Amino acid sequence: MADQTGDDEVFDFSNVEFTRDDLVTALNDMVKEYRKLYHSFEEAKAENMSLKSSSIESNSDEFEDIDILKTELSKLQAENEMMKDETSELKAEIEALNQLVSAWNHSSRVLHKLN
Repeated sequence: MADQTGDDEVFDFSNVEFTRDDLVTALNDMVKEYRKLYHSFEEAKAENMSLKSSSIESNSDEFEDIDILKTELSKLQAENEMMKDETSELKAEIEALNQLVSAWNHSSRVLHKLN
């Protein structure tokens, strides 16, 4: 097979000018190439499995993080609602105090006029 000039050239086993040794050499070369390809295939397969495994672990971690974030978001939303309620209560109290101060000021003016 040392005579081959291109990668696409096919070994012509029917050609009578090739000896048995040429055929054995060609077969041995094919077996070696098969072993290399098989080894490459096994490495790629192992890498693929490793990537799948790490991807699953990564996805699992991401889902866990998402769940934690969702829980925190729910807590913050509940706290926000409580603060809105408290703000409404404080606004109502401020309004009542403003009315009281206004009434006191009015009473003070009336009392001042009487003196």
